[in-house]
Amino acid sequence: RAGAGSVALPPELREFAASLEAGGIPLALLSFGNPYLLNALPEAGSYLVAWGDREVSQRAAARAVAGAAPIGARLPISIPPLHQRGEGITRPADPVIAARELRRGDALDEAGLLRRDEDEEEPPEVEPGDPLPPADLGPPPAAGAPLPLDWLGLVRSPLEADPAGVGMDAGALEALDRYIERAIADSVAPGVALAVGRGDRLVRLRGYGHTDWDPASPLVTPHTLYDLASLTKVLATTTALKTLEEIGWIDLDDPVVRWFPDFDRGDPRKAGVTVRDLLLHRSGLPAWRPFHAELEGDEAFREAVRDLSLERDPGEATVYSDVGFLTLAWVVEAAGRDRFERVVESRVFAPLGMPDTRFNPPETLRPRTAPTELDPEGRQRHMYGEVHDENAYAAGGVAGHAGLFSTAADLAVLARLLAGGGAIERCAHEPSSGVPCVQGRTGELRLLEADRLARWTRRAAPESSRALGWDTPSGRSSAGDYFSASSFGHTGFTGTSIWIDPELDLWVVILTNRVNPTRENTRHIPFRRAVHDAVAGAIVDRPVPPRDPASPGGGGDR
Repeated sequence: RAGAGSVALPPELREFAASLEAGGIPLALLSFGNPYLLNALPEAGSYLVAWGDREVSQRAAARAVAGAAPIGARLPISIPPLHQRGEGITRPADPVIAARELRRGDALDEAGLLRRDEDEEEPPEVEPGDPLPPADLGPPPAAGAPLPLDWLGLVRSPLEADPAGVGMDAGALEALDRYIERAIADSVAPGVALAVGRGDRLVRLRGYGHTDWDPASPLVTPHTLYDLASLTKVLATTTALKTLEEIGWIDLDDPVVRWFPDFDRGDPRKAGVTVRDLLLHRSGLPAWRPFHAELEGDEAFREAVRDLSLERDPGEATVYSDVGFLTLAWVVEAAGRDRFERVVESRVFAPLGMPDTRFNPPETLRPRTAPTELDPEGRQRHMYGEVHDENAYAAGGVAGHAGLFSTAADLAVLARLLAGGGAIERCAHEPSSGVPCVQGRTGELRLLEADRLARWTRRAAPESSRALGWDTPSGRSSAGDYFSASSFGHTGFTGTSIWIDPELDLWVVILTNRVNPTRENTRHIPFRRAVHDAVAGAIVDRPVPPRDPASPGGGGDR
C-alpha cells in the first residue's frame, strides 16, 4: 500500500518464488507499484519496474517482456543494497516478434504503445479529462458561495471556456492533453494539474493521472493540493511585500536591519543590505545553508541568519538565495505587524478567495494532497502534507522561501490577477464562463496597481534574469522558447511552475510532485518546456515567433 512504510509480499507468493529458484527455473519480477519491491524477493533473476498498473504501463511491460519493444531505461533511484541509480539492462527488440506483432494488424499509438485493432469492441470508458454531462454539475452556486463538493472531484473544471473565443486552437490543446498523459506514462510524475488562460478566460483547468504511483490513489483534479516549494517566494513573500509597499508600510530601499534588528550582527556589511537587494538575490547572502541539520524552530533560524557572514559585498553579484527569502519573511512580519502566514492570508489569499492556499495543510486535506518524496534517511517516511524543503520543515513549516501548498484552481485565480495587471473580475462559478473562481467574488477586485506591478515584474538589469522576486525567461528557460522576453514566472523544486506573458496575454500554472518517490527524477525539466511551447503554439490569432536566444540574463531551469 502506498504510504504504508514497508514493502511486503504474501507468504504464499514468496514460497512459490523460492520453489522456482530451488528448481532452477528462471524468475523475472515485475513491479507495478512500489519500486522497492525487489527487497522482498531478492532471489528474482530479473527485475522490471513499471511504476504503476495503469493499462499503458501494463501494455508497455508486456511488450518489453515479450521482446516486442527494446529495453534501455536506467533506474532513477537506488534500491539498496541490490542496485544503484543508473543501473539497467540494454536489450534490443526481437525482430521476429516485432514483425509478427505488426503482421497481426496491431497498431502503435503516438507513444509507441500497443493498442487493440480498431474493429475490436471494447466497453466504453470515461477517460480522465473527458467532460461530464452538465446534469452532473448541479446548478451553479451563487456569488460568494463556497465551491460545491461535487465539483472538487472533477478532473476537468466546468469553468473552462471555448479556446476559440480567445484565439486558441482546441485541437492543439487536446494534443497537449495527450502529451501530458504520455509524459505521466513515461514517469515524469504520478500526476499533473494544469491551468491555462488567455486574456480573461480560462481554457484549461484539469488534472491528469493520480496523486501517487499506486493506481488506487486518488485522481488528480484542479483541487489537488501540491507542495509549491519555491513558488512560495513569489506567490506569498513577494506578493505580500508588494501590497505593503503600495500602502506605504515599507520601502524597497529600506535597510533590512530596520525591520530585522541585529541582522548585521555577524557581518557589518549586512547593514547596507536593502529589501530590494533581497528581492533581486544580490544581497551577498549565501544561496543555502543546511540549518536543518542542527536547528529547529523559527527563533533558532533567526539567530543563525543574524550570525551569518556575507559571501560577497551587497550588489556585487546575483546569486539565487533561499536564505534571502527566509529573511524576507521576517521583514514581512515586522512591516505587516502580524505573523508571516497571517499577513499573507489577510492581504493576498483571503481577498482573492483562495481557501486551499496555505502553510501546513491540516490532516483533513490529506485525501486530496499529493505526496512528495519517500525519504528513507531523514524523516524516514513518505511525505504527505508536510513541506518537502528541509529548512522550511525544521523552521516549523512556515518560511519565506518554501512551505506553501495550493491547487491549480486557486493559483488560476492569482495568475489571472497578475496577468490582468493586478485586478480580477467578479465570479459566480458559471460553467463555461472561463472565469477562475473558487470562492465567489461579487464585484471586480483590484489588489495591485498595474504600473507598479509592471515595474516589479520587469528584469532589473541586463546581466541577470531576475526581477523583484520574479524570474524572466532566458537561455533554456522553463518557460520554453516562445514565451516573450516580457514574461515573468518562477519554478519550484517539487516540479511546480507559474509563467505569465503580458505580450501574448497568456498564463500557465503547472503543478507536479516529480520528487515522488525521489528527487533524482529530472524528467520535469524538458516536460515543462514542452508544455509551455505547446500552449504558445496553440495561439492562432497572431504570429508567435521564438524568443531571441541571445536575450541577456542567466539561463537554465531546475
